[in-house]
Parts: sequence; C-alpha cells; structure tokens
Amino acid sequence: MLDALTHLFSSWVQPELLALTALGTFAGIYIGAIPGLSVTMAVSILISFTFSWEVNPALALMNGIFMGGVYGGSRTAILLNIPGAPAAIATALDGYPLAKKGEAGSAIALSTVMSFIGGFVGIIVLAAAAPVVSEFAILFQPRDYMLLAVMGILLVGALSGESLAKGIFAGALGMLLGTVGLDPMTAEQRFTFGSVQLMNGISPIALMIGLFGVSEALLQMHSLHAEAIKQKVDRIVPSLADVKKYLPLSLQTSSIGVIIGALPGTGGDIAALMAYDHAKRVTKNPEVPFGEGAKEGIVGPETANNAAVGGAYIPMLTLGIPGDAVTAIIIGALFIHGLNPGPLLMIEKPDIFWFTVGNLVLANIFMLIFGLTGIRIFTKLVECPKSILFPLILLLSVVGAFSINNSVMDVWWMLGFGVFGYFLKLYGYQVGPVVLGIILSRLMDDNWRRAIISEQESIPAFLKGIVTSPLSLPLLLVIVFVVISQTPWWKSFRGHGADGTGGEIGQPLKGKE
Repeated sequence: MLDALTHLFSSWVQPELLALTALGTFAGIYIGAIPGLSVTMAVSILISFTFSWEVNPALALMNGIFMGGVYGGSRTAILLNIPGAPAAIATALDGYPLAKKGEAGSAIALSTVMSFIGGFVGIIVLAAAAPVVSEFAILFQPRDYMLLAVMGILLVGALSGESLAKGIFAGALGMLLGTVGLDPMTAEQRFTFGSVQLMNGISPIALMIGLFGVSEALLQMHSLHAEAIKQKVDRIVPSLADVKKYLPLSLQTSSIGVIIGALPGTGGDIAALMAYDHAKRVTKNPEVPFGEGAKEGIVGPETANNAAVGGAYIPMLTLGIPGDAVTAIIIGALFIHGLNPGPLLMIEKPDIFWFTVGNLVLANIFMLIFGLTGIRIFTKLVECPKSILFPLILLLSVVGAFSINNSVMDVWWMLGFGVFGYFLKLYGYQVGPVVLGIILSRLMDDNWRRAIISEQESIPAFLKGIVTSPLSLPLLLVIVFVVISQTPWWKSFRGHGADGTGGEIGQPLKGKE
C-alpha cells in the first residue's frame, strides 16, 4: 500500500515530472483548440522526442497533452463555432449561442469546471474499478460495436435542430462520404469514380473545419458591419449554486463517458454525442431551449469527453487494448520503453499503473488552473471586429487543414465543404450530423463486416446472435427506443415539444423568433 501511494504521488513531488505535466497540459489545451492540430498528432510526434527518456517523464508529458487536448477543443467550439476536435462538436451547439449573447466567459468557465469533474470521475473509475470495467469491455463483440455506431447515427435527432428529417439526411450524407476511398478489407475502390485523389478517402478533420469554420465565416459575412458582441467576464469561476445545480447531470454523463471510453475504438466523440442526447432527454424544463444556449448542453458533452480519457486508459493498462487513437500511440511508447501493456503489467509493473493514475489527477488539476486563468484572453477573440476575425478564421482553417497530411488536397476539400456547409446552414440543415456520420461510418462498416464474417456470412445466425446476446439485445432495445422517442407521436404522448422544453409539437416556442 505504501509503495502504491509513493508511485501515486511521485509526479507531484518531483519538480521535473511536475513541470513536464504542467507543460504538457498547457500545450494540450492550445493544440486542442486549433482545428486540425489533433492530440493524436501531438502525442505521435512526441514519441520521436521522448524515446530516449525515462518512462515516467515521457508518460507525464503525454498524459498532460491528452488531458488538456480533449478539453481544449471546446474553446474554439464556444467562441467561433469551430470545434477543435470531433469530441467538441456537441459543445458548439449551445456554447456558440451563449457566446453570441455575450456569455462566452461563463460558457468557458462552466465547460472548464465540468471537464475537471468528468476527468476526475474517469480517473477514480480507472483507479478503483479498472479490472472490472475492462472485463466488461472485452465482452463486446463486433455486432455490439456495430449497434453502438447505429445508435450514435440515430442520435442525430439531438443535433438536428427542429427537423428530424433534415438531421437524418445530414447524418446519412456523412455516412456516404465516410465510405469514399479504398475498402479497408478488400482494397476495392468505392465512390472514387477513377480519381486517384479520392482513393485515400475524405479527411474527417478537413471536412469538419470546412463545415464549421469556413461556413460560419461565410454566413457571418451577411452581418459584416455589425458591432462585435461585448463579452461579460465579470467572474471566471462558476458560482457554487451553478455547480451544485449541474452536478447530478455531470455525474450521470461522466458515467456515460467512462463506459464509452473503455470500449476499444470508440472514445470521446461518441461519448459526447450520447451525453448531449442524455442531457436533452433528462432536462425537462431548461432555462433556455437546447441549441439556443442551454448550459446543460455544455455540461453533458464536456463531462463525458473528459471522463472518456480515464475510460480509455482502462483497457490499455489492463488488457493491452487501446481505448482510442491516443492510447494506441501511448501503447507504442510503452513498448519502446520496454514495457508490455496488458494483464501482466498490473502484476509485474504496478508502479506504472499507479504513476499514471496520480499523474492524470495532476494533469486534471493543471487543466482546471490553466483553463480558468486563460478565459479573459480567449474571450477577447470574439470581440475583434469581424473584418479582422473572419480572415483570421479562414487563415487558421487553411493552416489546420494543410497540417493534417501536409496536403493541398485537404485544403481544397476544406474550402469545398465550407461552401457546401454555408448552403446547408442557409437552408436550415445542421452540419454536426454530417461530421458525426463520416466519423461513425467506419466503425459501423468495419464491425458489420466482422460480425457477418464471424457468423460465416449467415444473416439468420447474425440476427439470432443479436437477440440472444445479453449485450446485443439491450443495445437493440435502446436503438428501438431511440427511434420511437424521436417521432412526433412519442413526443405528443409525453406532452412536451421536440426540444424537451414543454412546447407543443409544431408550435413556436415562447421568446423564439
């Protein structure tokens, strides 16, 4: 027990490890805030710099970047409606409307504190229940991952604004775009039309930057001469009353984040989406309708995506299976340092496990400190005159798209989807479902094929497996419920409007133009 406590707090008492954790967290926040510069990219670059280091300093830097980067994506999502990462897409839905009302400071402060709570819950579960959660995660079969992806696609109703039909269309369009390129199993070309440039597929990040960043800049050109909104930053820490009010919801969505994060290959993207949908369902009478600045719409995804960080470490450390792309790279770093992540790591090298737990707690604290102290500087961004701000957004978008693969082709994709996203928004379509469709299409496509192959390509055997599996059947029932719950009949039956605010179906909400 004494050895475990020694390793748990080793990064707290050693100045070098303390400084590296702080540096990693600070860098992660600002890397995560820049569209196109992903945490995965930063950690993969770090391996080449840290392979000659001792294992603890290397892990301290990577853990800090991971924790800070997941949170950092919410900054530009709230301020500019440009999510720094896919996990922040749901945050933009209510964060950006708050910024347009002059409340960007309170939105960022709330997202910071809730990210801290979510990260802390994820770490507690990692420390206390890693073996139990990992044993549960390993039970998931390909058909379960496929059903999980289907559920995520069907949750576009939470992101589709007032029209579910438009949301489903946007999600299906995203899935179609996600299939462009070489088939991952047979290497056959799909929807490439003989073009070499399409063989690598469409970059989801370039698409996201275009649909969110460029389209928003083009849309705001309609009000180019409007005065910049003065942001209220009278306090940078949310009130205790607000924290207590949203604490039950944050704990619920944190549990969603941990569970989804512990499922190999999922991560914070799906966790944030499911948490947003959960927040929308359980919040009966929000002060502001969802999509127009509901704070619950920030609490849900922000707690979930940071809780998914602790969840992603669970299968990595206990089973040697990465929970997401970042932990896959960290596994490679551990191999380089002579370690073998998996069941034997907990027996042969328990010091690594406890060091990781303690270091993640430290990184989470630094995230809270750096997140709150940088609010006043960040909010100045949206107070810039639009004639300066929009060219800056376009410049950042071009740099971010090019930095993905150092490819001019990604820049063209980004600009093309920016124009396309402008027309989508102009005609009342949400762009979030398109991005989520392209992200989830690969998860659904790959696991559908794996599930069919595992059943010897027998559809009846596949269907039988779904209805007889103790994991697949509940997922199927949830999918059926999700479909039914998004129909006008169900909402009329429940007696409240499509956004859960108490309005009648088809009637405008009070105070909404």
